[in-house]
Amino acid sequence: MKKILIDGDSLTIEDVVKVARNNYSVELTKEAIDNVNKARNLVDKLVDEGKTSYGITTGFGKFSDVVISKEDSQQLQKNLIISHSCGVGNPLSEDIVRAIMLLRVNALSKGYSGIRIGTLQTLIEMINKGVHPIIPEKGSLGASGDLAPLSHMVLTMIGEGEAIYKGQRLSSKEAMDKAGIKILDYLSSKEGLALINGTQVMTAIGTLTVYDSINLLKTADIAFGLTMEALNGITCAMDEKVHAVRPHKGQMNTAKNALKILSGSEMTSKQGEIRVQDAYSLRCTPQIHGASKDAIEYVKNKINIEINSVTDNPIIFPEEEEVISGGNFHGQPMALSFDFLGIALSEIANISERRLEKLVNPALNHGLPAFLANKGGLNSGFMIVQYSAASLVSENKVLAHPASVDSIPSSANQEDHVSMGTIAARKARDIMENARKVLSMEILASAQAIDLRGIKKLGVGTNAAYKVVREHTSFVDKDRVMYKEINISEDIIKKNLLVDAVEKAIGNDLLVN
Repeated sequence: MKKILIDGDSLTIEDVVKVARNNYSVELTKEAIDNVNKARNLVDKLVDEGKTSYGITTGFGKFSDVVISKEDSQQLQKNLIISHSCGVGNPLSEDIVRAIMLLRVNALSKGYSGIRIGTLQTLIEMINKGVHPIIPEKGSLGASGDLAPLSHMVLTMIGEGEAIYKGQRLSSKEAMDKAGIKILDYLSSKEGLALINGTQVMTAIGTLTVYDSINLLKTADIAFGLTMEALNGITCAMDEKVHAVRPHKGQMNTAKNALKILSGSEMTSKQGEIRVQDAYSLRCTPQIHGASKDAIEYVKNKINIEINSVTDNPIIFPEEEEVISGGNFHGQPMALSFDFLGIALSEIANISERRLEKLVNPALNHGLPAFLANKGGLNSGFMIVQYSAASLVSENKVLAHPASVDSIPSSANQEDHVSMGTIAARKARDIMENARKVLSMEILASAQAIDLRGIKKLGVGTNAAYKVVREHTSFVDKDRVMYKEINISEDIIKKNLLVDAVEKAIGNDLLVN
């Protein structure tokens, strides 16, 4: 089995995907084990000495002034988990749950949280043996971390709640028994808090969304190339000189991608050959796609910091023998990032839908049949495909409203500003999925338009993309059930068939950032 070594400092977005989706196993490094034990020793010392320390010898939130005896410390930690398991809604997908567990393991392995090594190994076993707790997607404020959803993760560790094991939804106890994992007899001082006080749910959702978004941005450039072919688009606007005088990296990369994809085309044009200039949805695609690429690069950088950070409270500093109560659990750095991600992805869908409108609208498509239909009137062709795309981009405009500007006090105003970062991450994921559907519609329509235009010679990249589309779909000569075609086109995108084919054809990776 392929393995990722966990040291708390070097996890990458690609590592998260390998564990979440490709079932890589995880293992702690020796240094990580030593760091975890050092922090645990300090927690045990504080408990033995009876020193007041938040979450170790006190209650939580507004109850931080309530001192808890050593005798009650185990009950305190269990009560924390069962009382905080208040998530609602549909369960998060198994790949997100695996990412959540991995990110929590990585944070705890840094040795600033005070967990016992045996407790941490239980969570690692759940990853490696495929026990995936049922974690409802709603219920987190993203402030004291993702308290409610992470509590559902811990429920399985103590034999409560439910989990998925080998495709079956079972009681946690049954799932753990079948996997051969020993349920924890108890949670010791600080352990319950160490497991749930962090940003791992929002970050897991956001990490997988960003990974998928990078591939989606490559697909968007391919879709643009196909539409340029269909509309005899003017490639002069992609000239390197144009973008060198406004050198935003994403913009320059999009223009480079477009010229590589369209290299050798006899269907595109130069300015003045057919018309002087194109509409913005063609001419300004490098600027629009590029801005989204730059935004996603920013989000990637924030994720790379967050997935290797300590985000719980209090933080244990074994070398100084200090326990400091701070605010690293607050999700605001990720909330703003994931709102930005959602906005960036919304714009990819927005311009794709505008290109789709140009393809189907006889007033805009430079001589193609209305709605790309043979025998228009008898056949509606791609008329309602554009309706569906318009619906999705309008939904995205609602979803793109930032969650991070909202806050509502909790815990009797002790926690008086919250991030809503998990809502931001979930919205970004939904926007990404809508954007993928819109692109699938543009790709279908552009292939139809290319056929109707009459293929001369496509560019090296667009030719490869067109062949993939036509391997899975056929020309719409008369009306048919279109949702099936849309689903097939989306599946092509999900499997990265277009990106793989185009990158092979042009001999380079498509540039994002």
